[in-house]
Amino acid sequence: MSSVPAFARSRGAGRGGRLPRAARLRGWWERRGTPEGIRITRVGLWFVLFTVIVGVAATNTGNNALYLVLAVMLALLVISGLVSRWNLRRLEIAIEPPGEIFAKRPTLIDFSVRNAGRLLPRWLLQVGLTAQGPWRVVAFLTPGQSARGAVEVLFPRRGRHRLSATHVASLFPLGLFRKGMRYASEVTLLVYPELFSPGEVEIVASGFAGDRSSSRPGWGHDLHALRGFRSGDDPRGIHWKKSAQTRALIYQERETEETLRLSILLDNGVGSFDTEREAERFERLVSEAATAAWDHLDRGFEVELVTRTRRIPFGRGRRHRDELMTELALVTCEPSARTPLMPGDAGARQLRLGLGRSEAAA
Repeated sequence: MSSVPAFARSRGAGRGGRLPRAARLRGWWERRGTPEGIRITRVGLWFVLFTVIVGVAATNTGNNALYLVLAVMLALLVISGLVSRWNLRRLEIAIEPPGEIFAKRPTLIDFSVRNAGRLLPRWLLQVGLTAQGPWRVVAFLTPGQSARGAVEVLFPRRGRHRLSATHVASLFPLGLFRKGMRYASEVTLLVYPELFSPGEVEIVASGFAGDRSSSRPGWGHDLHALRGFRSGDDPRGIHWKKSAQTRALIYQERETEETLRLSILLDNGVGSFDTEREAERFERLVSEAATAAWDHLDRGFEVELVTRTRRIPFGRGRRHRDELMTELALVTCEPSARTPLMPGDAGARQLRLGLGRSEAAA
């Protein structure tokens, strides 16, 4: 990973390929770690307590041996504080976002950490994306060495999420204190809506013209069943060869063909929410739209999305799916509107979603 910030490279280097001093100082300032506090551990608490007890005993008795023990214990406290702070400095951390992130679903986010120091290694580093964890331990880094890992993160809602910093902590060297350091990262992640089980979203076909056969009788090309001719049946459906063999009129039922198109009509013209429950209902509708789009695209359907602000026409494939999911991740509420949303194909399957109406419509 380059140690020269992009804005410094864009301004050009000075003589001999060296950056201006001001640019180097600015890059160092942006890459430096920011101390994030210190917490005493249970072991450290007991150690401090015994140090106080030894100090009181040495003062009351005047015993030189106790003074020596007290001096060693105080020195260990100072050394532990200085070494732990040094152990967290001169690190370079890069975040590598995954391709797809969904709300309320654990996601592994990769990171790499590099020891930018020249002389001494780093020990027992804990890397996390928040100050509360979860943490991934990097046991040892020699000077110039890099290590890779992944941290599990769960985002509670869809939309854009900004990771402004990466947090590093360490118990090194004695485990008396846990010190933290924050390194700027400035990574923005796009979180897709929560996906439900496909069976939770019911969709009913809106027409009979299409591309794939169904298991119910209707108009189509594939044979569904053979039965006796009934009054009112279309004579064009008589199976003459079979009728000649059985000496009775045999009628051939065809399987109806279902369309391989799905139109998702998400009515986001709901104005402002009066209660938190309405906001939660709207988020569920967005997740239902995302679930239907994801499932039907996997099954080979063409899918379109219609909202109050945008119409994404029918399409297939990975790029089209990413476009749909991005729109659903960022969709917001618009002023109320009474005009119904219209599909691009009246014969396509339809999924109408709105706070006033959340159902599959024929």
